[in-house]
Amino acid sequence: MSSQGDFTLKQKKYRVGAIGHTGAGNFGHGLHTAYQGLDNIDFVSIADPDTDGQNKAVSETGAQASYADYQHMLSRESLDIVSVCPRWTTERLDMVLACLEANCHVYCEKPVASSLSDGDQMVKLAEKKGLKVAVAHQAVYLPRIQQLKSLLNEGIIGPIETVYATGKQDHRGGGEDMIVLGTHLFNMMRYFCGDVAWMSAHVTENGAEVTVNHARQAGEPVGSIAGDRIHSYFAFQNGISGFFQSIKGRGSGENTYGIDFVGSDGRISLIGGAGDALSLYPYRYFMPSNSDQEWETIDLEINPLMSGNRLAIESLISAIENDTQPTSSLADGVAALEMIHATYRSQLTKERIVFPLADRSHPLA
Repeated sequence: MSSQGDFTLKQKKYRVGAIGHTGAGNFGHGLHTAYQGLDNIDFVSIADPDTDGQNKAVSETGAQASYADYQHMLSRESLDIVSVCPRWTTERLDMVLACLEANCHVYCEKPVASSLSDGDQMVKLAEKKGLKVAVAHQAVYLPRIQQLKSLLNEGIIGPIETVYATGKQDHRGGGEDMIVLGTHLFNMMRYFCGDVAWMSAHVTENGAEVTVNHARQAGEPVGSIAGDRIHSYFAFQNGISGFFQSIKGRGSGENTYGIDFVGSDGRISLIGGAGDALSLYPYRYFMPSNSDQEWETIDLEINPLMSGNRLAIESLISAIENDTQPTSSLADGVAALEMIHATYRSQLTKERIVFPLADRSHPLA
């Protein structure tokens, strides 16, 4: 894993393009507008098979040209960086591989792939060609989250012992919550805790043990999902224990979404993806009867979550210029997906799953 750190953007002008597909994942969470405000960017072109989508994206980015076929764009324009924007994963592998074959660095929407084998193909080609791929796990790019990591490393709650991650648990609770939003949480768990050694999980649907027969598509095509109730345990290589929970209909949006960090001397609660609600409980044990022991607010730099897109591009450019990796790299994106697929693999086999997974196909395929 990598850390964004401090860097100074050099004066090289980067020629940029973006691939979208209106009606099939669109332009994701604004990945084509991530370059706004950066002086070293020359936004060259947009690709979208939908004419109205092309025109809208050109208006939003100031692109100089637009194409119906992204392959045509990649062959005609000499681009340095391309945003692969659609939320759907159905074209993700082909789009990313095409960009890499055209010698372009990539900013990619999440989840990074439909299967681990697809993700592995991307990683292998990027490494072969010496290209960088950043993944749109926006929160980890925010200075606020990086400040929190520094505080934890400095021992604000003592050594971390356990982390508890919870999905939004709304109508998507369970499998859809885990793939759409859990990928952010799993990426962040790894950002704070490192690599996973092994895991186990329990997944049910309407009270029944999930089998491959429960597989279905999510609201958007991002790979097969199953279950309306998920509990997972992750054993990190450094000894930290991690838990993930998502129960359909349990929560209401940001009220449950986030991560709690429990250390030897206290705990920190991070509610919401951008960490705008950070609270510290600087005591070893909860003592609700002691009025002096209350939660304290942690005041760190405030950054809107979507500013993470621009910060991701800065991180990507830094990685290009310094031959490092972005804060959330392609390999990190695959590792977050691996935690999701391991959850299903454990449920189906009723076994502890050791990382890395040997079988890279989708468990529910």
